[in-house]
Amino acid sequence: MPRPLEALVHLDALRHNLQIARERAPDARIWAVVKANAYGHGVERVYPGLRGADGFALLDLQEARKLRELDWRGPILLLEGAFDARDLEWCSRLNLWHVVHSEAQIDWLAHHKTEWPHRVFLKMNSGMNRLGFTPAAFRQAWTRLSALPQVDEVSLITHFSDADSDIGIARQLAVFQTHTADLPGERSLCNSAATLRHAQDPAVRGDWVRPGVMLYGASPDFPQHDADHWGLKPAMTLRSRLIAIQHVQAGETVGYGSRFVAPHAMRIGVVACGYADGYPRHAPDGTPVLVDGRRAPLAGRVSMDMLTVSLDGLPDAEVGSEVTLWGRGRRGGHLFIEEVATRSGTIGYELMCAVSPRVPFSVTDADGGL
Repeated sequence: MPRPLEALVHLDALRHNLQIARERAPDARIWAVVKANAYGHGVERVYPGLRGADGFALLDLQEARKLRELDWRGPILLLEGAFDARDLEWCSRLNLWHVVHSEAQIDWLAHHKTEWPHRVFLKMNSGMNRLGFTPAAFRQAWTRLSALPQVDEVSLITHFSDADSDIGIARQLAVFQTHTADLPGERSLCNSAATLRHAQDPAVRGDWVRPGVMLYGASPDFPQHDADHWGLKPAMTLRSRLIAIQHVQAGETVGYGSRFVAPHAMRIGVVACGYADGYPRHAPDGTPVLVDGRRAPLAGRVSMDMLTVSLDGLPDAEVGSEVTLWGRGRRGGHLFIEEVATRSGTIGYELMCAVSPRVPFSVTDADGGL
């Protein structure tokens, strides 16, 4: 019998979350962001649930090739553009749209030989200070790009740094609008947080929105708002089972470093999941899991292949009981990945992307028997 740990990808949740994005950004087209192997879910696994999007956005040429092999014929956008002049040949072969954020990328385009001109998104650094042309240099870059025979159409793109907080988007939005006011071309401004919080404003949502983590059922502004607040459904469940139960006495310790000291006689459940599977090693005592759909706190340090939980208040828990590390529980209830991440001092994005290759994945529609 295989080790009882698996990750499930829920196609119904992906379709549902995509529809939420459409409702939050009426009249805009949607880039379904599938970078980082679809946030750890697997491009080929999420594709059936997200193929209702207007386009896919990602970073890697391999992922773009995979989408074409899956028979996607619509737009694909390289969010960081070409990393080398040779990448433009693949953009031509695969009909990829790509972001231009540097003078070097314009130089590569100027020397690129292509039968069909490229669709590009010119990026402004409106305050994020990662990629993009400064507002002062943006117009010159637009003029240069627009004059190239290798370029078909120039769209305009930026990225908000604080759409998920009360700092907000007003400053960056004003910079972007001021320096693009009279320029033609479609606009793309909104990530997940901006789509959920600000895209009711036509000036913010523009022509394309770029939902990422929200498609996978996580809230981009947790803990201010959880996924339920936005009507999102978790698209990944990581689940295992109890493989042993220990009876410990008051004062006895559990796990490496003897971090957890039993306050009274209690049962400790041993779960087949550890940091080698992608569960955060630094998760503190009290981090919740679901045992047969009911919450139980972590008790002791996470090890490579196992973690331990208190079974206080769970008299029916036994060897073989299902444990949900995050996502949907078989007997009802759900555990938001953001809660596990926050307890562990990180974000849900990281946990999604960190699930180990040794964890078997399966794809399910509807509730998949949960």
